[in-house]
Amino acid sequence: MSDKLMRSSGTARLAVNKTYKLFIGGKFPRSESGRVYPVTDTKSRPLANAPRGTRKDARDAVVAARKAYPGWSGATAFNRGQVLYRVAEMLEARRDEFAAEVGAAEGTGRNKALAAVDAAVDRWVWYAGWTDKLAQIAGGANPVAGPYANWSTPEPTGVVAVVAPQKSSLLGLTSVLAPVVATGNTAVVLASEKAPLPALAFAEVSAVSDVPAGVVNILSGPVAEIAPWLAAHQDVNAIDLAGASHTAGVASVRDLEIAAADNLKRVLRPEAREPDWAADPGVGRMLAFTEIRTVWHPTGN
Repeated sequence: MSDKLMRSSGTARLAVNKTYKLFIGGKFPRSESGRVYPVTDTKSRPLANAPRGTRKDARDAVVAARKAYPGWSGATAFNRGQVLYRVAEMLEARRDEFAAEVGAAEGTGRNKALAAVDAAVDRWVWYAGWTDKLAQIAGGANPVAGPYANWSTPEPTGVVAVVAPQKSSLLGLTSVLAPVVATGNTAVVLASEKAPLPALAFAEVSAVSDVPAGVVNILSGPVAEIAPWLAAHQDVNAIDLAGASHTAGVASVRDLEIAAADNLKRVLRPEAREPDWAADPGVGRMLAFTEIRTVWHPTGN
């Protein structure tokens, strides 16, 4: 208990660790089960309690994401860019707080943690700038033989489940979440199991950043318990397995792919090793969760 004691005016007292909540539909509910699990830093010192999500929590998050999808996908690309830029502004305003969260979660020094937060802010700005430009590289007028005009445009896929990276608690999260919502999809994110606190704290940023309720939903808990339900859910249109394991187990990449195949979800497989999330992300993740719609129209003589 000595690690939990603090000194204030010469009197010993117990530190009160924060108990985080889930983020579903713009609200902060407790886990349906009422369970939490302790989160520690890399030296096994207690940091806080995280909610242990359940199948019902995952189902509620998908319902919220589906409800938010028409409004978010129907918003103009420029408007979505403004919202993403607001996320960057709010994250920048809490830079020191998130640096402390990342440092504790990942066992890094303050300078490295600050660099990760700055990179996450810059990445939200980067994706905000892409919202109204992606159509220029993924669509356009197509040459056809005949009296027709033909256009192709990228459109969002729908509700996307995201198994967040396990090691990069904030920059990795940003790198997989931002491209999903930038392209008009809504997201259900399963945070890093061992380091969920930056993701759960990010939910508070999302709540005050003009992001419509249900566009971003954040769950925490064991990947093996929650990811299979998201992969098998019939109202999830795609899944990013960035934080899933290649090793055999309940939530292995192979098992999740098999579950996702039941309703022909689009699946983005993880790399064999967690990538360098600080590297230039390119547009691959944005294109992964867009559908190309082609329209034909007759032309006059």
